[in-house]
Amino acid sequence: MDLFTQIVMFIVIISVLVILHELGHFLPAKYFKTKVEKFYLFFDVKFSLFKKKIGETVYGVGWLPLGGYVKIAGMIDESMDTEQMKEEPKPWEFRSKPAWQRLIIMLGGVTVNFLLAWVIYTAMFASNGETFIPVNKIEHGLHVDPVSEKIGLKTGDKILEIDGKKVEKLDRYLSMDILFGDEIKVLRDGQEMTVPLSDEGKKAALESRGRQFIVPRYPTLVIGHVSDSSQAKEAGIQIGDRLERINGQTLSFWDEVTTQINGNRGQTLNVDLTRDGRLVNLQVQVPDSLPVGIAPDRNLATEQLSITKEFSVASAIPRGFMETINVLVRQVKQFKLIFNPIIQGYKQVKGPIGIVELMPTSWDWGFFWSFMAMFSVWLAFINVLPIPALDGGHVMFLLYEMISGRPPSQKVLERGQIVGFVILMGLMAVIFGNDIWNIIKRFI
Repeated sequence: MDLFTQIVMFIVIISVLVILHELGHFLPAKYFKTKVEKFYLFFDVKFSLFKKKIGETVYGVGWLPLGGYVKIAGMIDESMDTEQMKEEPKPWEFRSKPAWQRLIIMLGGVTVNFLLAWVIYTAMFASNGETFIPVNKIEHGLHVDPVSEKIGLKTGDKILEIDGKKVEKLDRYLSMDILFGDEIKVLRDGQEMTVPLSDEGKKAALESRGRQFIVPRYPTLVIGHVSDSSQAKEAGIQIGDRLERINGQTLSFWDEVTTQINGNRGQTLNVDLTRDGRLVNLQVQVPDSLPVGIAPDRNLATEQLSITKEFSVASAIPRGFMETINVLVRQVKQFKLIFNPIIQGYKQVKGPIGIVELMPTSWDWGFFWSFMAMFSVWLAFINVLPIPALDGGHVMFLLYEMISGRPPSQKVLERGQIVGFVILMGLMAVIFGNDIWNIIKRFI
């Protein structure tokens, strides 16, 4: 059932984005009286799951969920319908329209994707506000795990700047900004110092499969999770218990719990905790390598530090726009990680299989809208790249025509489409290969 929910959420998100993207091409094409022969959700290689002709357009659903398309008469696209192009241009064909109209038609999809993200972010800020942790409220600095330590941080560090830009809040983007950065200024043991950010540490962070490696040093010791069939469960630890001492050491922060566990592998811990106002003593056996099976109540810890900034509808509009731009900028910066020979970010690029695994196992509307907005920006960015076979490739040829005063030859357009198709298929092969290899590695 969990996997079913993940697949359904992914398909619904992709379907909405594809339909709206293609509408971005379809509506201006119809407005400029250009014939649209097909409007498809997903690709109909060999056959369709559904199709129906209404007026001059066949509307359908393909079986291959890798996007969708509109087939516009008189245009060289992925259908490679060159026979139509041998005939004399008709007034309703794409090639017969002025270059500025064709440019609007081709930019319609990415424009809709960008506007959709803007609308979603605006609605989210207006309804939920923006929740984050101000860095000046993190009195005890960061809790550093082996990944963040490898990057160059230490427990207790307070982040001041990344690449010279002041850091004011800890939110979902801070980890990304550290991965994109070259150096970070921190307050460590009362002194400001600039620390280079290690590429090896960034690689480890990416390989940790989305684990949050920038975490405040929470002054909370309340248990928020106890794993089934764990040593903690067997010892009698319960959710809501508050840890007080381990082996006689009074505890103040959760990282001290982690240190005690890692430093006593294969031994028994003497644990004092508070439960319902009374002190309880338990003996907990620490496995040689497996986790003990406890985690802090992060919601309680976060609530102590977080603030929520409220927005009116009017103020949410520019904030939503800035969020859309922020997401776009960070997606562009990802190429810095993808092509870095040490970080090898290309190995972590996810295709449909990997994206499905990112979906929550129970329906979460907050995640649904947030992911849809983010992925809508991603589709806009990818589609506007100047690669033949993508919208950006058509735009590139149109801009050449508008600047030079003459269109590229049909042969150039056909060959460009073929080259673009080969590039895209090669990228898809790498991405699907990553998905499959990441699954295989779990069983090796």
